Amino acid sequence: MGWKTLDDINLDGKTVLVRVDINVPVKDGVVTDATRIERIVPTIKDIQAAGGKPVLMAHFGRPKGKVVPELSLKVTLPALEEAFGQPVIFADETEGKRAGSWINEMNPGDIVLLENLRFHPGEEANDPTFAADLASLGDVYCNDAFSVSHRAHASTEAIAHLLPACAGRLMQAELSALEAALGNPEHPVCAVVGGAKVSTKLDLLGNLVSKVDFLIIGGGMANTFLAAQGVDVGKSLAEHEMKDTALEILAKAKDVNCEVILPTDIVVAREFKENADYEVLPADACPPDAMILDAGPDTVERITTVIESSKTLIMNGPLGVFEMPPFHAATFAMLFDIAKQTKAGALVSIAGGGDTVAAINAAGYADDFTYISTAGGAFLEWMEGKTLPGVAALEGA
Repeated sequence: MGWKTLDDINLDGKTVLVRVDINVPVKDGVVTDATRIERIVPTIKDIQAAGGKPVLMAHFGRPKGKVVPELSLKVTLPALEEAFGQPVIFADETEGKRAGSWINEMNPGDIVLLENLRFHPGEEANDPTFAADLASLGDVYCNDAFSVSHRAHASTEAIAHLLPACAGRLMQAELSALEAALGNPEHPVCAVVGGAKVSTKLDLLGNLVSKVDFLIIGGGMANTFLAAQGVDVGKSLAEHEMKDTALEILAKAKDVNCEVILPTDIVVAREFKENADYEVLPADACPPDAMILDAGPDTVERITTVIESSKTLIMNGPLGVFEMPPFHAATFAMLFDIAKQTKAGALVSIAGGGDTVAAINAAGYADDFTYISTAGGAFLEWMEGKTLPGVAALEGA
């Protein structure tokens, strides 16, 4: 890959501007999930160990270029200090002191956090003047925020052209994992794509069929593909207007020898609720008054065979309504097999997306995947084959 890491730049005595993503959930002024904060710890510790002084740059919420006090990054300080095991200096410019003053007063070992970048209109506008102002605060730029690198903002794109630039440990791990999944994977490659709507994942499906050997389609998306083939899906969630598009994707997959796996049997219910009465039926036998809420055991058996024959797997989306038992069964069974194959060293497994991560956590397999991305939109755009501005800027640095 054409990007540098922390190991490629002399950091001793240097101020390192680190773009991080600590846009974490907060309730009543307290961070409720510090996962994103915990994931940046290795980068910060490595900068300190190399003699560098880390300055954290981040956004929080959507203040739209204005100072919104309730969106101050100050709320993250307790969680940051707990994760780093030391105090963090907050460069609060509202106290009449410029960010540069806080940074100039740093001692070796200190960590500084800048206020919400999106309080400045130049951040989201990728304004070169604002980027130059940021660059003037440090000697080295480190992007450790893959999750916002699909945005061409001043702190993710423009600044990378103004300073020696590198990827942080989290960014490095993310890019390496995705390269292993789609850039230069070991075949056979299997992709699992689920979720509610085909329309939101058209680019993804179009890109994947030309890169993978097996494409497993689940969730509401599978219903749309079944309906496109003339199957009555009853009251199931389906985008009937996407029929032609679904058929085009199936035709393209056939042309490039990508095997598409759709449910051959289904779990249906009349009520959309936990522990609703259900039936297991052939995929073409959904009653008119029922909804397809999961894939059936025969489908799971076929998926298991595919997973066990694959060397690389990438997952974005569950197979059914995993939040509501018993309609979690197919997703959990698939995750069990992915975890088993990964732990045995037979499979490289990469997963990402909000529902996917939630399903993996619910099933208890978070430690058993090769890599789990928390990047959301950036992960999806990478899978779609799109160029991510923040990554491209690093490659050109």
